[in-house]
Amino acid sequence: MAKIIWSKIDEAPALATYSLLPIVNAFTKEAGVEVVTSDISLAGRVLAAMGLAEDELSKLGELCVTPEANIIKLPNISASVGQLKDCIAELQSQGYDIPAYPENPSNDDEKAIQAKYSACLGSAVNPVLREGNSDRRAAVAVKNFAQKNPHKLRAFSDNSKAYVVHMAGDGDFYGNEKSVTCDKDQKVTIALNGNELTTIKAVASEVLDGTFMSVAKLRAFYKQTIEDAKAKDLIWSVHLKATMMKISDPIMFGHAFEIFFADVFAQYADVFKEVGVNPNLGMSDLEKKIKGHAKEAEIKAAFQAVVDSDAPKIAMVDSDKGTTNFNAPNDIIIDASMPVVVREGGKQWDRTGAALETVAVIPDSTYGMFHAQMVADCVAHGQYDVTTMGTMQNIGLMAQKAEEYGSHPTTFELSEAGTVTVTAEDGTVLMSFECAAGDIWRMSRAKDIPIKDWVRLTVERTRQENIPAVFWLDENRAHDAELLKKVKTYLAELDTDGLDIQFMNVTDATRFTNTRIRQGLNTIAATGNVLRDHLTDMYPILELGTSAKMLSIVPLLAGGGLYETGAGGSAPKHVEQFLKEGHLRWDSLGEFLALAESLRFLGHKYNNDKIKALTAGLDEANNAYLDNSKEPGRKAGEPDNKASHFFVAQYWAKALAEGSNAQLAAKFAPVAASLVENEAKIMDELMAVEGKPQDIGGYFHPNDELASKAMRPSITLNEIIDSI
Repeated sequence: MAKIIWSKIDEAPALATYSLLPIVNAFTKEAGVEVVTSDISLAGRVLAAMGLAEDELSKLGELCVTPEANIIKLPNISASVGQLKDCIAELQSQGYDIPAYPENPSNDDEKAIQAKYSACLGSAVNPVLREGNSDRRAAVAVKNFAQKNPHKLRAFSDNSKAYVVHMAGDGDFYGNEKSVTCDKDQKVTIALNGNELTTIKAVASEVLDGTFMSVAKLRAFYKQTIEDAKAKDLIWSVHLKATMMKISDPIMFGHAFEIFFADVFAQYADVFKEVGVNPNLGMSDLEKKIKGHAKEAEIKAAFQAVVDSDAPKIAMVDSDKGTTNFNAPNDIIIDASMPVVVREGGKQWDRTGAALETVAVIPDSTYGMFHAQMVADCVAHGQYDVTTMGTMQNIGLMAQKAEEYGSHPTTFELSEAGTVTVTAEDGTVLMSFECAAGDIWRMSRAKDIPIKDWVRLTVERTRQENIPAVFWLDENRAHDAELLKKVKTYLAELDTDGLDIQFMNVTDATRFTNTRIRQGLNTIAATGNVLRDHLTDMYPILELGTSAKMLSIVPLLAGGGLYETGAGGSAPKHVEQFLKEGHLRWDSLGEFLALAESLRFLGHKYNNDKIKALTAGLDEANNAYLDNSKEPGRKAGEPDNKASHFFVAQYWAKALAEGSNAQLAAKFAPVAASLVENEAKIMDELMAVEGKPQDIGGYFHPNDELASKAMRPSITLNEIIDSI
């Protein structure tokens, strides 16, 4: 039997799975396709780390390097320390005998516990599963629907003052970068003042990058941007990615927190030291640390006085709750937060709930340049027109941990000033850096096989689409200069006759892409892994309203397939709404599209007419879902995610009943008839739970029985599906 692995993950998409997966299994089993789950949720990974559950992530990683891999990956939590601690606390409350996270380990046992838990932080899943490069684009039907049913983009004001500021290469990762290509397989050692930090096994033709963020220049940069925001009467906000970049960005977040509230941190330094405040964890963790302290109220009032002073205004995560940009490092995730700045006309919300123009602070220029040009383009030319704008397709270099987020195992907060060296096995110093204590040093890597495949995939897509492709490679950036040599070599080995393939730095590539988008034209962006993440959130959110509607295919190097279902940045708010009023507004279109591609892969692999017919039926259902506007409503009292699953099931059954495969037609004709005849009754049963609080037994680790009951409230629908 053909098999699809469906990842069990977190938050809103996990809730949706309780409703959708029974429908999927009921349909696919008729074509000999088994859909099984694999628990790679944060809770599942925590339990595995502590030896209380199977390590499903490692098993999936092993599968990904085989031709049999066929995985549908839903978005998972890339956990911050705060989220990890909350998850551990929930599991403990459910009776699991696991230790607390030792934030500041004081002995070897605590260090070992921290090391186990640390494997669950940040981008723990993606580097394991992404054994192929990324092909992300909007399906034609999805793009057409968005243009016919445009979401709202707010206009930029005349003479808008909004802008993005980055360090412009002055002491940031971009400016300090050095890069080399290894000449052979060998051990490479990273050391500080001769003391080993770590050793890696480099391979022949692999590109190694070393760089660092000067903390002194970072803090000076923050101070200057705060003064500028004050002088220009703009909201100040910092945009980082403390989830994926789990070592570097929480540290940069902590410095921003300290600088913005410098007087408070200075005044209460003794108290903060006494209770173990770590600014990298944000205000919510600080409040937990000072809870019950004699000066708790006084300290809170001091922080609030800075917020109330509007000098400068601070961006709010939730104005109604008084939650600032500094609540927690995972609250402001740049690839989700910056598209909102553009969507809202260069504005963010202040403490009163007013939308005001902002200066978005993005320290590192590597991707800060992209966001700076996105905002500058709209300031100069106005907001985009969703009804006419073209599209950006992305081919992303990410296989075999290429340009892994933050390079977790090779990122260090330096304990002392001195020289960081990267040394080959024979003692040759490949790179060296003069750094100060507290600087953030990191290495990223890109192997040769993924680079070659990235070039091949770009050429393949360019020929299929017959539109220009741009490699976003900056000859003035050390890493990109090394990649340029390889890309040009591999392009020369391929048939590129008649293709428009260009090379541009980030700013020029953004301008080129945006000019074409405003003309209604499409462009392929071939980028590295981190830029891939930023582009494939920014453009889809502007074009489609959400990045969750993107088609995301990862052709695995070994011949299998990984099908990703979009981003989950809004998932926490969806869960909050569901628990409060029984309404889940998560749109499962990404899952529908990924399932169709996964089935298409199997149909071609096995040349199986039944699977091909099943796929064609789902394609029709997906089109009908869009054409009939069956996406979930935003408010309680409107049809939600559960209703959208019902309609896809109805459309899918109808397409199969009317399809060319006689066996499937015979099987699904009565199903389609029953779903149509009982539509009113089913909708009444689904709508009956709207507005009612739900108990699913846990946020990170819900009770399967309670969650299934909450997400499958229609007895009539359940009976029809379960009887197939």
